[in-house]
Amino acid sequence: MQRLLVALLAAFDAAIAAAVGLAVLLAPLTLLWMLAFGVTADWGALWPLTGTLWQFGHGVPIDISLPTETLSTVGLAPEAAVFTLSVTPLAFLVFTLLFAARSGARAARAGAWLLGPLVGAGSFALIAVGIALTSRIEAAQTSLPLSIALPAAVYLVGSLCGAVRVAWEDGDGGLLDRLHDVVDGWGDWGPVPASAVRGAAVALVGVIAVSAVAVAVMVALRAGEAVALFEAARVDVLGGAMITLGHLAYLPTLIVWAASWIAGPGFAVGAGTAVSPAGTQLGVVPGLPVFGLLPEHASIWMLIVVLLPIAAGAFAGWTVRSRLVWEGTPLGVTARAVIALGIGVLTAAVAAIAAVLVSGSIGPGRLADAGPSVLPFALALGGEVLLGAAILLLSPRHRDELAEERTDRWIAEMAASDLPLIDAPAAFPTGGDTNDTAPLEDLPPRGRGA
Repeated sequence: MQRLLVALLAAFDAAIAAAVGLAVLLAPLTLLWMLAFGVTADWGALWPLTGTLWQFGHGVPIDISLPTETLSTVGLAPEAAVFTLSVTPLAFLVFTLLFAARSGARAARAGAWLLGPLVGAGSFALIAVGIALTSRIEAAQTSLPLSIALPAAVYLVGSLCGAVRVAWEDGDGGLLDRLHDVVDGWGDWGPVPASAVRGAAVALVGVIAVSAVAVAVMVALRAGEAVALFEAARVDVLGGAMITLGHLAYLPTLIVWAASWIAGPGFAVGAGTAVSPAGTQLGVVPGLPVFGLLPEHASIWMLIVVLLPIAAGAFAGWTVRSRLVWEGTPLGVTARAVIALGIGVLTAAVAAIAAVLVSGSIGPGRLADAGPSVLPFALALGGEVLLGAAILLLSPRHRDELAEERTDRWIAEMAASDLPLIDAPAAFPTGGDTNDTAPLEDLPPRGRGA
């Protein structure tokens, strides 16, 4: 009965996650639709647009085919009629990941760390099937297999991460416990995998925080250029609201772009363009207000920003090392080097996945190449975090650490020397003068005086 209840709750969580994501899209679109077309508008096109944007928010590319009358109205060339949008607005994907991780953690606490994520992902896939089949737009086509697989994969990854984290720490009485026992049997190498994962998480949070601050700084410094682009667009209040909402959906995407800039490789906003600390080369870019935040000039001295990912890695290394000392498991140099390498590799892997999602096409023609390059971004960020982590993990142990280790060893030796007291009555002779001995409970405790 408990497993059935966990499965039902996991399916309910998946339905809530999908419903909230759709509502976040549908509510403002309904308001904008009403303001633009009135209550007599054709409401039949609202749901297909909402479903298509929901799929796009989970990484599904959209193939745009503009009709001829739209091209003549907007003034675009005929070759711009067909293009692809593949740079994902990560706000929806991040929400699904976090909600799924919460659901997976709840299932793990209920003792069904695998059942919950599988049922939740399956339910999310069924919802994605319904959305994909009922939200087809002729001018904005999505791949049916991707529309089902990608949202379900996002939910599955999030729920599994949340479930495994809780089950690994609390135990599951099954597969993970056996795996945990195997890892614990590695001796000094036992804490290495968990320490590497923990350090990578700390490093990624640090990089995200630094990148978010960088975006905020650019907004403060170049707000005038962004406002000028808003004014140049000559849109009404409705159009301005739509542009603002789109910018908010792309805010996590911009943070990843900023992380690539801080790491060094930078990003592109079109073929033949480059925005990096070493230099900025821009041609004609779309007149979106967000592109007003791009720096017009760069200097080789800006490469000093690569110290920020190194600092994030150093903080991760310090966190891992402090925890190891606190737990009383000082590892050798080789084990600590492997932890540092694991932190760098995991960071690079997450950076590569993020770069795949936030790079691609943002329009026709030369706009088909935008975002960070996957391999340079992953290698640069992973290498910088690895360097920072290695500095803290491989540096000679501080005298406070050595003193704490000596204290722990002394406490262990004292505890071992107290063990014979437990068997002391057995050592006393059973015969002879009983006045020469005293019951164990009457003896004064050692180390506390008479």
